[in-house]
Amino acid sequence: MKIALVHDYLREFGGAERVLVELSNMFPEAPIYTAFKVDGASGGRAFKGKKVVESKYSFLVKHFNLYSPLRFLAPAIWKSFDLSSYDLVIASSSWYITKGFRVGDKTKVVCYCHTPPRYLYGFRTSLAWRKFFLVRWYGMIINHFLRIADFKGASQVDEFLANSENVKKRIRKFYKKESRVVYPPCESEKIEKATRGYRVGDYFLVVSRVVGAKGIEMVCEAAKKAKVKVKIVGEAGGFRFGKKDVKRLSSEWVEFVGRVSDDELYKYYGECRGFLATSYDEDFGITVVEAMAAGRPVLAYRGGGYLETVVEGKTGEFFDEYSVESLALNLKRFDERKYNSEECRRQARKFSKDKFEKKVREVELGL
Repeated sequence: MKIALVHDYLREFGGAERVLVELSNMFPEAPIYTAFKVDGASGGRAFKGKKVVESKYSFLVKHFNLYSPLRFLAPAIWKSFDLSSYDLVIASSSWYITKGFRVGDKTKVVCYCHTPPRYLYGFRTSLAWRKFFLVRWYGMIINHFLRIADFKGASQVDEFLANSENVKKRIRKFYKKESRVVYPPCESEKIEKATRGYRVGDYFLVVSRVVGAKGIEMVCEAAKKAKVKVKIVGEAGGFRFGKKDVKRLSSEWVEFVGRVSDDELYKYYGECRGFLATSYDEDFGITVVEAMAAGRPVLAYRGGGYLETVVEGKTGEFFDEYSVESLALNLKRFDERKYNSEECRRQARKFSKDKFEKKVREVELGL
């Protein structure tokens, strides 16, 4: 089969890009079509050596964060790709619509949906754009047309793969389509081996892009209130957080580590008291599974994809009120000693890379 991969864009490296890495490893000959690639950014570097095809509009949107205000170009970007010579197109789709490219009559289109675009359907985003009057009106106008384009593009998809039951419900609601749940791949076996033998330290861990909608500010305030140490691993992205914001939120209780290598990340996982998962309505949340693969329990907000990964009382616990006070109280109460590391690891194995590959192969073969 002649196969092509499609992805939003290659800039920051997050959970969606980890899925794309695995898809590219499964289909090494498949080129990656994308809106744009920033070579010096973490997402661009991760696919060095792969055949990456940028859109003809990339020069317009890749600089100065223009991909966001110029998002009305997204339908034209994908329409500019002629993928009609391919037998199978697998689109890794999140917020940049990533549908509507030209295909042939016999081309099978599979969409691995991380989520329907959050900003189109009322979910929290990395930038609270509705706070700004002019941006709100601009967004309301163009988002109307983008929702139409997104729905039309969804009708082109032969099969949707949802990254969680949570996203499956969104696909049914917004696209009127059914989907199969294929959880993102976790390097559970690799993380298990790398983290055995580490001694538990005195800090909680957050692994996340430092953007809005991830609860970063709430974590920083709660850590100071509860007087517990928190380390935050991840790079700043989007418009909301910059160096000044990171400096402002840092304290004797909060350390921003930045982006680290996988080996360093595994060390942080292995040594943390517990892992904090604080997105308000997380699509899935692969870092939660990675933490459990390291044998560490999780303190998560009761919502979104966390409900599919954390087993309350066995691999972690939830806090119910999305507030500084609620998180601080639960941080004070949290006792990592009551959780069994092997129980956490067993749960993480349910989301292994092998299971992901097997389910994708079933779709590829039409089973």
